[in-house]
Amino acid sequence: MGKRKRKIAEPAEYLTPLFDAHTHLASCGAQTPEEIAALMDRAAAAGVVGVCTVGDGMPETELAFTAAHAHPNVWAAAAIHPTRAHELDDDAKARLTEMAADPRVVAVGETGLDWYWLDSLDGCASKSEQLAALQWHMELAATVGKPLMIHNRDADEDLMAALDGYDNTVILHCFSSPIEVAREAIARGYLLSFTGNVTFKRNDYLRQAVAEAPAEQLLVETDAPYMTAEPFRGARNESTFIGHQARAMAAAREIGAEEMAQILTDNARRVYGI
Repeated sequence: MGKRKRKIAEPAEYLTPLFDAHTHLASCGAQTPEEIAALMDRAAAAGVVGVCTVGDGMPETELAFTAAHAHPNVWAAAAIHPTRAHELDDDAKARLTEMAADPRVVAVGETGLDWYWLDSLDGCASKSEQLAALQWHMELAATVGKPLMIHNRDADEDLMAALDGYDNTVILHCFSSPIEVAREAIARGYLLSFTGNVTFKRNDYLRQAVAEAPAEQLLVETDAPYMTAEPFRGARNESTFIGHQARAMAAAREIGAEEMAQILTDNARRVYGI
């Protein structure tokens, strides 16, 4: 019996303007200027006008920084992923501080808490290491006046406690928490950023969060190369395919797709200061 073929994603019907608030260009195979330009050309053909690319550790964050200087429609975020929080040494702090001050870096992230991988990922940072790194990134974001981009996996209670009282813009990237957490986040003024998971059939609670949130507190992203939207779930993802989740968000709010796209892109430009 032959190997099962992996799905190949296709763009949604053309929709513009779209801004991918969180992607990983390097992990999508776009590292050189030529590769970045080729991916951004494909995305532009689907209506994408800009992206924010992100790293997990320092090597990918350096690639994100380079990409933001290589293409006019690419910006970057800078941080160390919570599972790698133990890598936040003095050298990393100095470099991230330098990056965060750069105009092409528009957010500090992705930082946050990830309890999912604690016991199953070899070398995963401990809870105390993750909490300490989150606090450092929070202070950095406040210092440079840029939004804090949060990764959260199975850590709702501890994350919301750590962020309580933080007076700076917060983006909850790849939002996937229960509706009660969404409501608390909305009340605090956080932005909820939705990826392909908002299209998954079982995730009615995410579409409910989209419907309930004030329009100005919504973003759309791919988190590529993962989290591809239905009907291509499991396929390799990139910014080109973001229209599927934007259209799902429009349906959840019962507005036109073009209006939803404009709202989401206006929000990204406002929050990222571009």
